[in-house]
Amino acid sequence: MKIGKGIRLFAIGALITSVTLFTTACGTTDTAKPQDKGTQKAASDYPNRAVTLIVAYGPGGTDTTARLLAAGLEKQLGQPVTVQNVTGGGGWTGWGQLANAKPDGYTIGYINVPNMFSGYLDPKLKRTENLESFIPIMNHVTDAGVWIVNADSQFKTLQDLLDYAKANPSKVTIACHGVGGDDDLGRMQVEKATGAKFSVIQNTGTADSLTQLLGKHVDVVGANVSEVLSLQKEGKIRVLGILNDKESEFLPGVKTFKEQGIDAIAFAGRGIAAPAGTPADEIAKITDTLKKTINDPAHQAKAKEMGLALDVKTGADYAKFLKTNEQLVKNLMGW
Repeated sequence: MKIGKGIRLFAIGALITSVTLFTTACGTTDTAKPQDKGTQKAASDYPNRAVTLIVAYGPGGTDTTARLLAAGLEKQLGQPVTVQNVTGGGGWTGWGQLANAKPDGYTIGYINVPNMFSGYLDPKLKRTENLESFIPIMNHVTDAGVWIVNADSQFKTLQDLLDYAKANPSKVTIACHGVGGDDDLGRMQVEKATGAKFSVIQNTGTADSLTQLLGKHVDVVGANVSEVLSLQKEGKIRVLGILNDKESEFLPGVKTFKEQGIDAIAFAGRGIAAPAGTPADEIAKITDTLKKTINDPAHQAKAKEMGLALDVKTGADYAKFLKTNEQLVKNLMGW
């Protein structure tokens, strides 16, 4: 009889345990559902906090472009957009930080071509990041290259300069901004096409080069249209030509190198990218927001005032643009 009672008590205990475990399991399943919905809501609410916009250079040029864009983006996104200047390493300190950022849509940045290409195409550098480390979103500005001299320079025309440089190899000094950068690539194309030979001074930024030019420490500066407009308007420099396939609305009357018989093109392409692996939904939202920002009449008017040539390319078109110019740099540099 004692044994029977023990069996009954064991059976009852087992039944209670089973019911408890079943109830707990069901409760766990029910409480997970609101968490899943919350996660989905967070993704659909992107962005729900500040976005960082990395710029690989200091003040001027890309930084100016980025701050113009950030102001419009904030209005469209309803969240702060903070420009973060991460300088050094020929730009790759900033681009490296962008490539290795968490791919959640909250870190985007400017990539600059062709300047960024040499940082990983040059086999001596052994860099692990490359173009595939990013998702190209949109090209924003394409700033054509120019060659300028002092207003009182002996070189009145591009042909004057080239004739002298051919007759006096390496006597004419030209300031550029990094091996494999747009100014340097433009110089290489001109030398190859004409047989002229220049003595190259590599500076860290255009501001230094313009100071050297005005102080008559260099003969020529390779720069971009937006960087020289104020000096040109003040009559302090002479623009010898534009390294583009068409003339610039900001420099009326200035001929392209091609119009002057030299097949050479150089430009600074400034576009937006995200780290590889950023979700497609976030990329689509950023792309849509960028389009709205750049199509805003206020943004377009300010860009024109600053001499920035808006040149929007998105998605596959932008990716093709980057790959095409990457190959051109490979060919020119022999990498």
